[in-house]
Amino acid sequence: MFSCAWLWMYIGAFLMLGELLAPGFVIFFFGLSAATVGACRFAFGEAFTATWQLAAFSAFSILYLVVLRRWVKSVFTGDVSSSSDLKDEMIGRPAQVIEEIAPGKFGRILVGDAEWSASSDVAIAAGSSVTVVGRENLTLKVLPA
Repeated sequence: MFSCAWLWMYIGAFLMLGELLAPGFVIFFFGLSAATVGACRFAFGEAFTATWQLAAFSAFSILYLVVLRRWVKSVFTGDVSSSSDLKDEMIGRPAQVIEEIAPGKFGRILVGDAEWSASSDVAIAAGSSVTVVGRENLTLKVLPA
């Protein structure tokens, strides 16, 4: 026979899977709340009436959203740096020219351990030291040091 506890479990699973369609870590916690209410219904049986089920669903939803959302979201999204952070980080750094840079043409530079495409308004010979003064997409703009 179908029980109310299984209905809560199915609703919980449906909502948690719904998070895949609309990411933002909100729907997931309503699903988790529904699954918790289903587990409570299994544990307490008929004594866990519809009124208690709705009250528990509301309470667990608020509790999970307030307590767990920030932590779970940080675990799944990680620490992401924006493109502008990289741009600011590169400006002013010294570099070594490894492939000659001609005005209006691209050359290669070594910044730390990474090679970058570089451009400059002046000719710069291979082996010269330069300073990064800007960035356009994946090309760094440099001037002689």
